[in-house]
Amino acid sequence: MKQARPYPRVVVTRKAARSLAGGHPWVFEGEVISADPAENGAIVDVFEENGTWQGAGLLSQESKIRVRVVSRNANDLFDEAFWARRVAWAWQHRRTAMAGRGLPGAEPDTTCCRVVFSEADGLPGLVADRYENVLVTQVGTVGMERLRPVVYRALVDTLAADGEKIDAIFERNDGASRAKEGLSQYKGWWDGLPAPETARLVVRENGLHFDLDLENSQKTGFFLDQKYNRRAVREIAAGRRVLDCFCHVGPFGLNAAAGGAAFVRCVDVSDTAIELARENARLNGLDDRMDFTCANVLDYLPELARDRARLREEGGPFDLIVLDPPAFTKSRGTVSHAARGYREINYQALRLLPRGGYLATCSCSHFMTRDLLAKAIAEAAHQANVQLKQVEERQQAPDHPILWGFPESHYLDFFVFQVV
Repeated sequence: MKQARPYPRVVVTRKAARSLAGGHPWVFEGEVISADPAENGAIVDVFEENGTWQGAGLLSQESKIRVRVVSRNANDLFDEAFWARRVAWAWQHRRTAMAGRGLPGAEPDTTCCRVVFSEADGLPGLVADRYENVLVTQVGTVGMERLRPVVYRALVDTLAADGEKIDAIFERNDGASRAKEGLSQYKGWWDGLPAPETARLVVRENGLHFDLDLENSQKTGFFLDQKYNRRAVREIAAGRRVLDCFCHVGPFGLNAAAGGAAFVRCVDVSDTAIELARENARLNGLDDRMDFTCANVLDYLPELARDRARLREEGGPFDLIVLDPPAFTKSRGTVSHAARGYREINYQALRLLPRGGYLATCSCSHFMTRDLLAKAIAEAAHQANVQLKQVEERQQAPDHPILWGFPESHYLDFFVFQVV
């Protein structure tokens, strides 16, 4: 690069340069050969040791991910207009991928969706979920923490230009991972917009109403990545008795009931989640065909297999079981342990299903790859002495885009099988 640039230089190894050239945006601490003095969270230029410019990114001095590259275009200026373009491209992606896919008579699918998905949208460390007229955000990097006012305003302005009014932004910056960036934890309404009186709101997804607690629920309050997978369950639920495991606030179970299920049992270990699921069933007029159990699914499934009377008390036998567990692994080192967990819960579910029954099962961990999950499910089927006929294979919804060259952005795999 011949032109003078105003940004501090970070020189990285050849290995890091190859990774960046392949589209991966991260430079790790151990890949840095030298670095000019720079403010934490500032823009830096990344050079290979031979002098080749590899891009510009946000510096994180306390993180093992030392630089997150945001541009490989030497003409970019990292002003407010740059970040506004990133936000606009992210929203255009959701409009293109989802705006025309709403269910007949229901709200547009962009009414509740993820508007920004971190690195996959070129905004590393930022997640922004839309719940109608409220955004819920999570910031996980020091660079994005510094850019919050600029990016938040760009979000509000971009949606407003498309006729979508955002009244408030609730920040869920209370994740433990912020400590890796030297950031404090906090949550509350962003002071750049008026604060509503409550962080509880009722929103619509797939034509159903959900009572959400933005302040106290997991992550941003709801798991939007399963939007279309919930529809897949709805499409096969008619007339069936459904067991929804790890139900959270009930979206899979509610979609099954809305699809004509004869009965739905929702199970979760959280009392709070179960109460919200019960309220959501009432909100949608589906409580006459749904019931709820607070239990640890890992204990609950074997109990039903052992005790047929208990199975009948819970509304079984079931002929459609949904498994939507939390991530059993968040690191490469615990994958083998996680694989045993996925194998076990699928085995226990398959023990309960009759021939001709259906299993919807998934993993939401990047480290539990599609092939590792498929292997665990196949081993569970062998252990249960059944065969599986695949109905369909799915991934996360397109508002959680998979960025090629960045495998960490692909984290959700979802299968539907018939037991034969």
